[in-house]
Amino acid sequence: MRATHVTRVLGAFGLLLLLSSPFTLFLSSGSVGLALGKAVLGTAMIAAYVAAHRQELGRAGSRRTGRFLASTVLTTLAVLGVLVALNVLAFRKNQRWDLTRERIFSLAPQTLETLAGLKERVHVLALIPPTHPAYGDLEELFRRYHEAAPQVFDSAFVDPRREPTLAAKYQLKDGQTLVVVTRGEGENAPHTLLPVPAELELTNALLQLGAAGAQKVYFLEGHGEWPLETPQGPQGPGDGLAEFRRQLIREGYRPEPLNLLGKQEVPRDAGLLIIAGAKEDYTAPEVAALRTYLGEGGRLLYFTDVGTSDGLGLFLADYGVQVDEGVAADSQFNAGNPFVLVSNFFGKHVITRPLQERAFNVQLPTTRSLTLFREGFLPGVTVEPVLLSSPYAWVETRPQEDATPSDGEKMGQLTLVAAASRDTRGAEHKRFDEARLVVMGDSELLLDPNWGHEANRNLAMNALGWASHQVEKVTWRPADRETSTLELSAGQMQTLRFVSTDLLPLSLLGVGLAVWLSRRNR
Repeated sequence: MRATHVTRVLGAFGLLLLLSSPFTLFLSSGSVGLALGKAVLGTAMIAAYVAAHRQELGRAGSRRTGRFLASTVLTTLAVLGVLVALNVLAFRKNQRWDLTRERIFSLAPQTLETLAGLKERVHVLALIPPTHPAYGDLEELFRRYHEAAPQVFDSAFVDPRREPTLAAKYQLKDGQTLVVVTRGEGENAPHTLLPVPAELELTNALLQLGAAGAQKVYFLEGHGEWPLETPQGPQGPGDGLAEFRRQLIREGYRPEPLNLLGKQEVPRDAGLLIIAGAKEDYTAPEVAALRTYLGEGGRLLYFTDVGTSDGLGLFLADYGVQVDEGVAADSQFNAGNPFVLVSNFFGKHVITRPLQERAFNVQLPTTRSLTLFREGFLPGVTVEPVLLSSPYAWVETRPQEDATPSDGEKMGQLTLVAAASRDTRGAEHKRFDEARLVVMGDSELLLDPNWGHEANRNLAMNALGWASHQVEKVTWRPADRETSTLELSAGQMQTLRFVSTDLLPLSLLGVGLAVWLSRRNR
């Protein structure tokens, strides 16, 4: 390459560096050193160009040369103007796209629905110093909530070290943090206290505050059902429903155990009953109490298990459901074991609509299948499938001996979860206008070790939402998403901004301008 071509390139880059140094100072990085360095380097490059092209510049008075230099300067200024305008526009619009695998910068559908359903303004006060490691993440989380519902959600940050009155009010010791979520205005407005929350905890707090009154959920006991608290034994934690219980509390339910022995009826404050894995028969008076409860418009979630008997067969048949003997098996849609079914075959019921929209797979450890009658033994019953197996499934009656379908065994697409309802507006001691029953062939999906499976968790919680007539709780909940962010310091962010919005675009423009100048001068 000839020396004149090199100096033309230096001149082009120098002109760009000199003219863009104010952009670096005021819009790009804000660094005085970088702006001054660009100006000095640009001036040196222009000086080298002037020294190499003295003769050309001496003829600059000619009309042709003058027009050429003027057009070059004007073109450079125009390109810089377009670049500055585009950066200013991008800064003001600030459009974002969440490209992370776990969608960690997007609010979950349940959060958006909860914000849309807020009837009173919610104020969030974060008592946390700016130096706290979670300050930035919390500020970003609150910003997303506010953008989704600017009329009903606002937030503020207070350093508890600078506000000793607030710290004393909430009994904060030195170094402790707290987030206060308040619904409405005034000293007596309902509020809840949280540690530094993720989206899941903050959304659940909004649900609790938005509930007119927490519904009481009774878990039946006395027949080998799974306990609400995980028992501790010499071999370590046992199987229990502690995680399920915590989820219920977060969403505004009040779970409590209930033994029907010696009781004539289910308590009148019951919002919903849950039978989770009963292993012994209920007595005749207990079954009668359950019949009366549903007959008056009660709500019941029934979870059974393989190899168990609870004496509720005729009671379920009243609502069009029969639990098949044996264990459901599938030769193709399984998790490596034909008795661990994996299904994405959904009925048309609202319970599984959020799962179907997101194409999630439900995994049932060992499940029984259900037979649905055209109608229940009671008049007015409507029953429909919620979750089904694949067409390759069958009911294995001898799971210890065989894992292949045999003659006489039920084959084809099996019902794994069903929902039934019945109008009870005419009941004498009506509790609710409609009785609702959900039957699932597997209770092990509720256990603590299995509760982390996202699809199963939403299936169970949506069943509760539908049964308790809370349509806003039939949704997709915020997942326990793994954070995959890269932490950058202020200096690193400044460097990244300078390279992406200043150095790289100007380098490309400089190369283009140099090529244009070289071709123009031939």
